[in-house]
Amino acid sequence: MKVLSVVFSFRNEEENIKELIERVVKAIEKIDSWSYELIFVNDASNDKSEEILIELQNKYPIKIINMTRNFGVGPCVLAGFENSKGDCVIYMDCDLQDPPELIPDLIKEYEKGNEVVHTVRIKRDGESKIKLIITKFAYKIINLISDINLPIEAGDFKLISRKVIDKILNQKEYNPYIRGMAVWVGYSQSTVKYKRLERSKGDTHFSLFGKGPILEFLRGITSYSLKPLYIGLFFGLIGIILSIILSFYALYLKLNNLAVSGTSGILISISFFSGSILLTLGIIGIYVGKIFEQTKGRDRYIIKDIKSNIK
Repeated sequence: MKVLSVVFSFRNEEENIKELIERVVKAIEKIDSWSYELIFVNDASNDKSEEILIELQNKYPIKIINMTRNFGVGPCVLAGFENSKGDCVIYMDCDLQDPPELIPDLIKEYEKGNEVVHTVRIKRDGESKIKLIITKFAYKIINLISDINLPIEAGDFKLISRKVIDKILNQKEYNPYIRGMAVWVGYSQSTVKYKRLERSKGDTHFSLFGKGPILEFLRGITSYSLKPLYIGLFFGLIGIILSIILSFYALYLKLNNLAVSGTSGILISISFFSGSILLTLGIIGIYVGKIFEQTKGRDRYIIKDIKSNIK
C-alpha cells in the first residue's frame, strides 16, 4: 500500500484545523490502496491550534512539528518535507481556500506517471480584479525573466513525488523558492484546474511586505536567473546613447547660433541616471543579500519538538 503525506504549514488556525482534517481524510478515503499521514508544521502559533491537533491525534495519524519561532512558510514546508515518508507529498494551506476534495484528482495525475501535479486557479473568490491582474502579470514577468516556466495561477497547493522531494531537499540553497524549485527539477508535470474559495474563518497571515507576495515575487525572479543584473547594463547603454545624442544636439544648436537651454535636459538626465543607478544597486543588493544568507551557513529552521502518533 502506498503512503500519501499531506504537509500543512500553519500559524494560528484553530478555527480551521478540525474541519480541514475531516475533509482531507474523507477525500483520501475515496482513493483505493493508499494510506496517509498528516504533518502539521506549527510556525509559532499562539492560539489553541496545537492543543486541537493533540486531541485529534486520538483519531488520526498526525505529526506535529513545532518551530522555535516564526520562520515563515518556506522553511516550514521544507521541515514538513524532511519529516515525511510518503511515496508522494501534497502541500496545502490550512485556510480551506484550497479544497481538499481535489486530492483524488491529484493522485490520479500522479498515477499516470506525473512527478509534479500543480493546481491552477481558474477563479479566485473574494479577491479584487486589480489583485488578480497584478498576480497574472507577476507570473508572466517571472516566466519572462527567469529560466523557469511557472504555470500561470499555480499556487503552493500541489503534489510532489518522493523522487522530486528528495531532489529538492538535496539542493543546498538556503531559502529556496519552492514553487520554482518544483518546476526547475524537471520530470513529467501536469496541472489540475480548480476554483479557489474565499477564506471563511480566521485572518490571513500574509502581508504585502515582509514575508508576503512582493518578497516571493522578487525571489521568484532572482532565484532562477541572472537576467535582472543585465537591466543595469541596459540602462547604462541607453544613458550613453542619450548622452551622445544630446551632445551632438547641443553642438548643432551652438554652431547655428541657436539658444541652448540645458536646464530641463540636465534635470531629466539627472533623474534618469539617478533612478537607473538606484534600480541597479537594488538588484545587485538582492543578489548580494542572497549570497550573504547562503555563506552564513545557518540552519534553514530550528525545530522545537515533534509530537507524533505515527509509527
